[in-house]
Amino acid sequence: MDIFKTENEFGKGTVKSWASILDDNTREAAEAVSRTSAVDGPVVLMPDAHFGYGPPVGTVMRTKNAVIPYAIGVDIGCGMIATRLNVLRADLVGLEGQLHGAIRKVIPSGVGKAHLEISDSAKEFVSSRGLPPGLINEAVLEALMKKRHYGLADVRQELTAKVPAQFGTLGAGNHFVEVCEGDDGFVWLVLHSGSRGIGNALATAHVKLAEQLCERAGVKLEDKNFSFFSKGGKSFDAYIADMLWAQEYAMASRENMMAALKAEIRLLLGGISLFTETVNCHHNYSEEVESGVWLTRKGAINAERGRWGIIPGSMGAVTHIVRGKGCKDALNTAPHGAGRIRSRGAAKRELDIDEFKAQMVGKTWQDRDAEKLLDEAPDAYKPIAVVMEDSRDLVESVVVLSQFINYKGI
Repeated sequence: MDIFKTENEFGKGTVKSWASILDDNTREAAEAVSRTSAVDGPVVLMPDAHFGYGPPVGTVMRTKNAVIPYAIGVDIGCGMIATRLNVLRADLVGLEGQLHGAIRKVIPSGVGKAHLEISDSAKEFVSSRGLPPGLINEAVLEALMKKRHYGLADVRQELTAKVPAQFGTLGAGNHFVEVCEGDDGFVWLVLHSGSRGIGNALATAHVKLAEQLCERAGVKLEDKNFSFFSKGGKSFDAYIADMLWAQEYAMASRENMMAALKAEIRLLLGGISLFTETVNCHHNYSEEVESGVWLTRKGAINAERGRWGIIPGSMGAVTHIVRGKGCKDALNTAPHGAGRIRSRGAAKRELDIDEFKAQMVGKTWQDRDAEKLLDEAPDAYKPIAVVMEDSRDLVESVVVLSQFINYKGI
């Protein structure tokens, strides 16, 4: 662990870092947010930390009587789910293409993509949990209306329709489904997704509102993306309500996709009972851990002692099923993945498609879309072996998963 202490006109701050690969921009952004008045104690950088909007991805912090929307990010509740199958790799030899097709069939993916028909599971979620409170909050809708250039009622209608339509859909970017062989001898299904369009819209609106509130209150910030809501105001309560709703939506959506995928595999393998352990964990979220104290993880997972989690590598690399060690200095937290070392633009410019294809040899994947997926190539990310070595005080690796089928949201 490295410790960085800083002080300037905005205040004092401390950063604790577990990242052996750490660029100056990421460190400086973490130092800057650590000096924000809302932050309570040190900001912690995970081994996979990298630069992003506001606080870096791979950041953990406590805030007192306040929340920073960009400390979670715009994909509220993004996370991972993994399920172990009671089958061996040998049982699936020759079925890889069919499995890849089954994923594509039951899990819509891509920017803005949705189910053509609303599923019963989506209806059940909306019936039991309701729509996000932000859809009846005029301040939230007005913040979004300015971006969309049409009326408040139209914004509400658009987002209301997205809630059930995008429930159980993958999205794009680094969201994926993998079928893996574990070193425990079993096959595992692994899936990465978030809160889709509705989560992004809610987060975007609240980020704007936080900026406006801090500006009106004369709060001094090194970066407007560190804007926060203070407890006691309606805006704080509104953000918390929408944030918690989006976290539930994302987790339930992952469970829905996993259930749909398991149903297809059950049919493919003759209807036998196949499924044992399941792990489902957020890595963009916040929770109240003490009265008035919010612990926020942006690209990081809960690693309390004994807590199960998932740390995926890059496309083509291994994934680790882990158990937390409860490291107090790291706020009981571990990394959420490999962490980018190249931006998407840099990856597109600098990486070679043929090298990318060579790295994916032996795996069933969307090879015809290699050019579209180049920004997700292994060399766009830190080596997962380095990240896991940096995490030795944070988690223990229980099962190592080697993917043989990869499906990316594009």
